[in-house]
Amino acid sequence: MVLDLFGVPAWAARPPGGCEQGDTHAFSRPLSAAGLAGYRALIRSLLALGAREGVALDWFSPWNEPNDAVFLSPQRQDCTIASPTLAPTVYAQLARAMADELHAAGGSRHILLGELNAFQEPSPHRTSIAEFVAGLGQEVICLSTVWSVHAYARRDKAIPELEAVAELEAALDRRGPCGQRARIWVTEAGAGAPHPGRQRIPGLAEESDGCVALARQLEGWVADPRVQAVFQYSFREDPAFPVGLLSADLSHVYPAYNLWREYTRARASGRALSTQAARSACA
Repeated sequence: MVLDLFGVPAWAARPPGGCEQGDTHAFSRPLSAAGLAGYRALIRSLLALGAREGVALDWFSPWNEPNDAVFLSPQRQDCTIASPTLAPTVYAQLARAMADELHAAGGSRHILLGELNAFQEPSPHRTSIAEFVAGLGQEVICLSTVWSVHAYARRDKAIPELEAVAELEAALDRRGPCGQRARIWVTEAGAGAPHPGRQRIPGLAEESDGCVALARQLEGWVADPRVQAVFQYSFREDPAFPVGLLSADLSHVYPAYNLWREYTRARASGRALSTQAARSACA
């Protein structure tokens, strides 16, 4: 289980500032001093709840998609990509606070760094993977040996120039020994529309094409010794981000379900899933 914190109540948020989009609310803004104290208290309360209920809470992540203005705004002071990103500084404060609380609680709990949106190009409202990793202090890079990224299957014009996991690995490698030792979790993966998150294009052919794009990703990740885990988001379709395995009303099974099932069976039997078998599962 990974507890991924995000979302700011009004009382805990800093006031508006910097390059914000018109619909930005307290939910996305950085924590105030009172908010940071509340953040620390939340971590302590979660640990106490886990202890009371006998649930092992071994992994914590400081914030969800901190390089995206939807979850952390503003990304920049001025609305130009020449304006330095603010996200790494804000994230570092959260990561250090989380590390302090977990250390004080004792035990063998771990931090999962990153949870990055797979942005490869910066904009006024987003920070690229490379820019984000480069902006962190060395002490934050060394807080964990595991980093995570969200990398959905893209098709057609939405295919990125660089694969998100490879981009993260390259960015970490440039940060010295701690980054070079880091392993990768893909904590959000899945297939939907050619541009993930948009409404699906109806039709079995479109569903199969998305599944094949996901199969290509999985093939590369399975062959990468630094990739330790890949997680499907979500099982039941989230209409706000439709990349699930079953439709929201549970009446339809998407081909990607068959792909994950075949990978699971192959892993359980200790064999590799061939490219042909993976893509046949998408038919």
